[in-house]
Amino acid sequence: MEKRCNVTKKKCFLFFLFFVFASQISLQAYCQEVKLTFSLKNATLEEIVDEIKRISTYDFVYSDSYLSVFKPRDVSFKNATIDEVLSSCLKDSGLVYTINGRTIIIKRGKKTEENNRTVSGKVTDVKGNPLPGVTILIKGITVGTATGADGSYKLEIPSGKVILIYSFIGMKTQYVTVTDNLKIDVKLEEDVEEVEEVVVTGYQTINKRRSTSAISSVKAEDILVPGMTSIDQALEGRIPDLQLMLNSGEVGATPRIRVRGTSTLSGNRNPLWVLDGFVLSDPVNVSPEDLNNPDYINIIGNAIAGINPQDIERIDVLKDASATALYGTQAANGVIVVTTKRGKAGKISLSYSHSSKITRRPRYTDRNINLMNSQERMQFGKDLVDNHYIFDPYMPTVGYEGAYYNWMSGKTSYDEFLTEVRQNETINTDWFDILTRDAYSQTHNLSMSGGSEKVCYYASFGISDDNGVAKTSYSDRYSIMLNLDAKLSDKFQVALRLNGNIQKKNHVPAEIDAMGYAYNTTRALPCFNSDGSLYYYKKASDTRNTRLNYNIINEINNSSQEYDGSTTMISMDLRYDIMKSWNLTIAGSYTRSNTTQTDWWGEKTWKVASLRNAEAEDTPPTGESGYCYLPYGGILTTNQSAAENWTLRLQSNYSKGLDKEAHHLLSASLGLEANSSKNQAIADESRGYLKERGKQFVDMSTSTSVNGKTTYLIDDYPYFKNWLAAPHHSISESLTNKLSGYLTVSYSYKDYFTFNVNGRFDVSNQFGSESNNKLLPVWSISTMLNLKDIIFLDSDGDYKGGAWISDMRLRMSYGKQGNMIDGETPDMLLNQGGIDTYYGEYVSTLYKLPNPNLRWEQTNQINIGLNLDLFNSRLNISTDFYYKKTNELLSSIAVSSVNGTPSGTYVMNNGTLSNKGMSISLSGYPIRTKNFSWFVSTYYSINLNEVQSQPLENYTKEAFLDGTAIISGKPISTFYSYKFLGLDHETGLPMFDDWEDRVHLLYGKSVAEIIMTVLEDSGCRDPFISGSFSNNIRYKRWNLSFNLAYSLGSKVRLFDMYGPIQNGITSVENVRKEFIDRWVVPGDELRTNYPALLSPSDPLFDQYRYHYSMTAGSQGLTGPFADNIWQMYDDSDIRVVSGNYLKMQSLSLRYDVPEKILKKLPISYASISFSTQNLFTISAKELKGQDPSQAGFSSPNLSVRPSYTIGVNLSF
Repeated sequence: MEKRCNVTKKKCFLFFLFFVFASQISLQAYCQEVKLTFSLKNATLEEIVDEIKRISTYDFVYSDSYLSVFKPRDVSFKNATIDEVLSSCLKDSGLVYTINGRTIIIKRGKKTEENNRTVSGKVTDVKGNPLPGVTILIKGITVGTATGADGSYKLEIPSGKVILIYSFIGMKTQYVTVTDNLKIDVKLEEDVEEVEEVVVTGYQTINKRRSTSAISSVKAEDILVPGMTSIDQALEGRIPDLQLMLNSGEVGATPRIRVRGTSTLSGNRNPLWVLDGFVLSDPVNVSPEDLNNPDYINIIGNAIAGINPQDIERIDVLKDASATALYGTQAANGVIVVTTKRGKAGKISLSYSHSSKITRRPRYTDRNINLMNSQERMQFGKDLVDNHYIFDPYMPTVGYEGAYYNWMSGKTSYDEFLTEVRQNETINTDWFDILTRDAYSQTHNLSMSGGSEKVCYYASFGISDDNGVAKTSYSDRYSIMLNLDAKLSDKFQVALRLNGNIQKKNHVPAEIDAMGYAYNTTRALPCFNSDGSLYYYKKASDTRNTRLNYNIINEINNSSQEYDGSTTMISMDLRYDIMKSWNLTIAGSYTRSNTTQTDWWGEKTWKVASLRNAEAEDTPPTGESGYCYLPYGGILTTNQSAAENWTLRLQSNYSKGLDKEAHHLLSASLGLEANSSKNQAIADESRGYLKERGKQFVDMSTSTSVNGKTTYLIDDYPYFKNWLAAPHHSISESLTNKLSGYLTVSYSYKDYFTFNVNGRFDVSNQFGSESNNKLLPVWSISTMLNLKDIIFLDSDGDYKGGAWISDMRLRMSYGKQGNMIDGETPDMLLNQGGIDTYYGEYVSTLYKLPNPNLRWEQTNQINIGLNLDLFNSRLNISTDFYYKKTNELLSSIAVSSVNGTPSGTYVMNNGTLSNKGMSISLSGYPIRTKNFSWFVSTYYSINLNEVQSQPLENYTKEAFLDGTAIISGKPISTFYSYKFLGLDHETGLPMFDDWEDRVHLLYGKSVAEIIMTVLEDSGCRDPFISGSFSNNIRYKRWNLSFNLAYSLGSKVRLFDMYGPIQNGITSVENVRKEFIDRWVVPGDELRTNYPALLSPSDPLFDQYRYHYSMTAGSQGLTGPFADNIWQMYDDSDIRVVSGNYLKMQSLSLRYDVPEKILKKLPISYASISFSTQNLFTISAKELKGQDPSQAGFSSPNLSVRPSYTIGVNLSF
């Protein structure tokens, strides 16, 4: 089902474009309709202009020199048009006017223009490369021009002294006084202070040459390719020490990001997102347990998901203690600072970009779709029947098994049986074609920027229409942004930021699991009848063994999972310059997010039929024997979340040279910050919902009266009545307040060295009065040494050697950080419930025990880095080594229910975690000429972590098998596997070293001790090495760029072979092609490791259906460490392979349209591009196409799909 709002959105966008351009026509109409009435005596030009501005909405542009030309005069008008007024007022003045919208430009007439001059020339960079789009203004007049694609320009200027202003993003602004020479060529120098040599921390903008911290910076335009809808997608393979892992290719899925490994076990491990100096919060509170689970798929979105990537100017990733200290306890996992675009002084610039993307759906021909076709599955079913396999009596009767059942039960003859088998062998239902699509997505972005020396602005509007490959799934976003920067006076500046977004998403409900269905359903099962109607088969219900009709298309068409979210953020920054070296800043922000998730199941679905215990067209069964939990209507589940966050900051900044030559430079910032976050969540489940009947609910209160006795409809359905009597609504609220103070002091001597001290304290309401750590100071010390000057610069200021070294700087830092789990509280929390039917009183249950002794997690980190620029900065090298150790780790320990803990766990400070690693990055231009340049960038990062204390938690065997158990002496995400010994010669069943012959040695041991003794350490799910190789090649107007990302060190467990069939094979299930090569007869164990199938009728079935450890409690074992041999095989070491991979993350080719073509159009710049994402992945052949970048183990998720995009960029 295609989304309903697709056409509406397109109309809205077209209406918006129409409004922008039609407004010009409406302005012309305004000029004719507005009537002016006023009268002035002996009025000057300035007085006339002021009066017109007072009684109308017109603005004027003119030179002050015209005031002396205009002779004062009497004017009087009544109901006159603007043309009549201006024609009369300017008569015989030598001045003329033009009207551009609501702006009136007054200039000299033709006779007086004889003294005007025309200046022309070309603007280039220092190497002679032309600079298109350079703004050229006449100082004092807000009119000018811009250079063309070849850097040339032409501008008419008045007589007399004229100063031209040349400005361009990333270049130093130049002021040129016009003399008699009217041919002016200008070379603009790069403004290293603005672009290359600045790092942004959110609290400060620091000269990179004096930075003492480990910060990686990248411009958004260098990493974004058309089709990307979120900036976090672009970070893969771009930032050293940053690992990005995406568990699913679902549209809108959020990646897991780690900066320098993991610093917490129970808390949120994701980095902090900061937008224009203010911390962003996720739109919905997701528990750290879910966020840290490698199998969790987040399709709601993270803090940055609503920001249009086209509005982003740059990203700075803060990695060490020195860089993150000013963010205090929030920043133990690193900080990603996002800076949005700003307006530049100059004429209005209007830009439009569009991208059209095709995302490729899965196909059975893909390597990772290693499943049987119809003929293979029918032969597999025949083998089962021939070997007397006993099937579940409630299973669907389809495929070979179904045809055989119909024959044996007398429903068909033998000939009909053979005909049905032959037909089923050729069905080959393409479930991927039915359930997925080659998805078409598009983006539209319109932005406008400009301004004067006093006020600059940037405004944008964006639409992202992102469709998923799963049919009916989409993720749409509508975003706006407005950035204003105003210099109100020489001392007072103000910046206003406003951004908002609306997100709408739709997914197939997780319970349907469309992708899992496509993978696991036999292709011998039809989806449609010959007449095109849906084909239904009988599927056992969840509540009882009733067999009800099932068709997945019917389920999808009568259900939905919708997300509606909106976020608004407004911030303001007021700066007052007390003196040249001292300023005071007051900044504040307010953010509000609202998210609603709505799950709907219609009464025609199998899920609702299971609750009804009858088909949709049948009468619901009544009475106690009916087991009817929902007689009429469907199910509506709503989860609403609202979050409010405000921040208020007062900061004083001081920077001054301590001597006349400013060799000694002292900089300091002192600030106080208050922050409050409030969250509310409301959950509700309602039954009897009729979406298709006006979104109403069934009225079960209707009654009938017979012989004076009233009977209510609801009384016929006691199970439904009992369900209604129980509460199905919940409301939860949380409030977190923080007060922080911070200080940063930096001292520099010449350019030789810089010494920096950062400190911050955080006070939180999450700590009780008994804790002596309510206030945690976070601090760092760091230094930078200019090794080139120290080693090669002599006392005369000349370099003696090292000419090939452009710059060489050593950075060192050490600091202490903290962290806390959200949701912990010093107070006892109660769930206030309803009335107890026995006592007749309200009942409250314990939700969380008080935790007054909780302390901060504390992370100490040391960093040593080197920045090296060689050969006139043609080659740039940066390397960092770090070690960080987290003490007082917060972890949940098992506590007896005698203590009153409802969850059986209690958070305590316990444990130590260490991370050590290094990164090295290289970038430079092997070739750089006027028409050809080649830029190369590569990096290599390694992170090794280890838990250095015994955890207190009691883990199940599943936690060890899937890598979520925290084990002392092991890295995080270490997982274990059973030791496979081969296949039994007689039975073909798998054999394992499970210690059954020496089980007495395991008596009395815990599950953890048994697992680590019997099972084998298989490695880590997360990689510990990552890197990339990026290239950008420019030839004249062509630009080719690509990024290869690699990941090393992880291990991957292959998808389950026996997972769906551990308790017996059903005819509706497909199986992997490996079963074709399974063990069949003795001797096959020499050629294959795939076990034989075991029928429930086999005497060995019950022997191997349960592992001995499941019933060995009386022998001293504390619990099972295996279920059966099939579970052990799926989780054995033979099913573990390397997760190393090399991926083509992005590839883009762009062409810039020549200026000579654009001259015929009102377009100053145009480009067209073709790009791809996730084009291919090279990995271990044993994976057979299974995506190694996905962390999921047991069952397949939708892999990250390749996409192909065409993009267009226009500037006017």
